[in-house]
Amino acid sequence: MSYKLPIPTPGTHTQPFWAGTKLGKLMLPKCQDCNRVHWYPRFLCPHCHSNKLEWIEASGEGTLHTFAVQHMAFGPYAKEAPFVTAYIDLKEGDRMLTVLRGVDPTKPEEIRIGSTVKVEFEAANDDMHLPFWRVVGE
Repeated sequence: MSYKLPIPTPGTHTQPFWAGTKLGKLMLPKCQDCNRVHWYPRFLCPHCHSNKLEWIEASGEGTLHTFAVQHMAFGPYAKEAPFVTAYIDLKEGDRMLTVLRGVDPTKPEEIRIGSTVKVEFEAANDDMHLPFWRVVGE
């Protein structure tokens, strides 16, 4: 494997998310009281503060809400610059910060807010797969 960047350490409240990524599934927490999906995983629903959460398999589809080209980065990410970070409006209703793949960071004028995006997963090691997003259908 060639992934050389930092790898997250799963916690008890994020384990279902990371288990899903290993299977190529985007898992999201959903509140059983207010019926809303949220990102990022936490112990309580950020909308109604209920602790009655379940995990659902998301569609892995979304829309590019906004983006920024990162020209400078530090530590192990310095060699990756420039790269594009983005907020994705998930089909299920919340927003996720991510790295956008398949776009040219030197041509931001070609990146379109509102574009349809799809999640993809990259194996960082045998136990950890990381989600990234890619523009589709353009």
